[in-house]
Amino acid sequence: MAERVEKDGLGEVRLNEDAYYGINTARAIDNFRVSGIRVPTGIVRAAAIIKSCYAKANMESSLLDGKKAEAIIAACREITEGKFDDSFPLDVFQTGSGTSTNMNVNEVVAARAAEFLCGKKGDKSVVHPNDDVNMGQSSNDVFPSAIQLALLLSFRDELSPSLEKLMASLESRSIRFREIVKAGRTHLMDALPVTLGQEFAAYASQVDHSSLSVRACFTELSALPLGGTAVGTGFGTDRKIPLRAIELLSEETGLDLGQQPDLFEGLGSRDSLLSASGAMKRTAASMAKIAEDIRLMATGPRCGLGELILPSLQAGSSIMAGKVNPVMPEMVLMVSAQVAGFDAANTICAMGGRLELNTMMPLLGYNLLTASGILSNAAFLFAEKCVEGIEADIRKCRIHAENSPSLVTALQPVLGYDRASELYKESISRDVPIRKVILEKNLLTEDEIDRLFDPARFTDSR
Repeated sequence: MAERVEKDGLGEVRLNEDAYYGINTARAIDNFRVSGIRVPTGIVRAAAIIKSCYAKANMESSLLDGKKAEAIIAACREITEGKFDDSFPLDVFQTGSGTSTNMNVNEVVAARAAEFLCGKKGDKSVVHPNDDVNMGQSSNDVFPSAIQLALLLSFRDELSPSLEKLMASLESRSIRFREIVKAGRTHLMDALPVTLGQEFAAYASQVDHSSLSVRACFTELSALPLGGTAVGTGFGTDRKIPLRAIELLSEETGLDLGQQPDLFEGLGSRDSLLSASGAMKRTAASMAKIAEDIRLMATGPRCGLGELILPSLQAGSSIMAGKVNPVMPEMVLMVSAQVAGFDAANTICAMGGRLELNTMMPLLGYNLLTASGILSNAAFLFAEKCVEGIEADIRKCRIHAENSPSLVTALQPVLGYDRASELYKESISRDVPIRKVILEKNLLTEDEIDRLFDPARFTDSR
């Protein structure tokens, strides 16, 4: 197999002639054989977009030769299209600044740009990874900006639409179920009646507020630390270049981006990313509550609550024939647990800022992009394969509502708390409806009980 040799201050490294990455990437591959988990492609592609915009800005300012710039821009475009995904093999557990990945991008862009210009990849005399592709940049401002940009795109294009779909599905069920009366439950114990529609409307509201919390992160995430270069001073770049690059990024992505007002904070702190992590944790907690409620109400089919009937998606047991399980709520619960776990790790990562730089960014970026991806998929699939197909067992809902001993609450204004409590206990001990106990004791007539126990009195929330 043909090889090429590259040199740096540490010595020589032999590379496969077909490899687009260079010596820095090769050293990182060897040094960080940790997990086999790669840096998310979303971050790599976001970095390529940043490189492209810097090439345009540097070309406009006559700092970069026009032909080189055009070749760099073309190479970056191919990376964002996914044509070179295999050229980014680095482990997420690497240098904490993301320098290895930044150089991986620089090297692949330079190699491909050199091919455009002279047909020979890796010729640094044609396009240099540092001098040309990385002109006016540092890993310390590019890598956190790539994380923010990738997360913004994921939130806008994936997570927000999935949450909107889930909310719409829950709202649709709430309308369908608005007249179905059932037993309410607090502490998992029988409580006053509610409607199934009220419960699903509450779920839709939860998802709506979670979605709002995600969108609220856009402002902070849109403030990029580009221009801070190594330590926040901006040394090594014309101050106009990063501002122009950010303008071009806004045009390229359709996002309303700006420069972080304090570039020292932009490099040393990852607080905005921690806020985004918190918004996803809130979303995960909401989805877990909804999934758990739906799973509980669907328990059965004979020995549980049996108020909901979930779509049958697959066989539930390898031994119990015919058994069907609530697989979509279970999936949501596992995704929610993973997102909560990511948030705990992200908190530690955000605490990893020391002096002028946070050095736990690759893990933070991986956790955030992975969390956004699995939340997006979970919300979409939960809506499509579960919520939209849920039906109610109206008979069971009505039986539970009428048998709830907590209906006795309606008697308190008539008979008093103590007497109502005695009737509640007797209903439970004899395992008969509260209505039967009242009639046996001639405390009220059928018509009076019907009026007091009218579901509309309990469930009207106006």
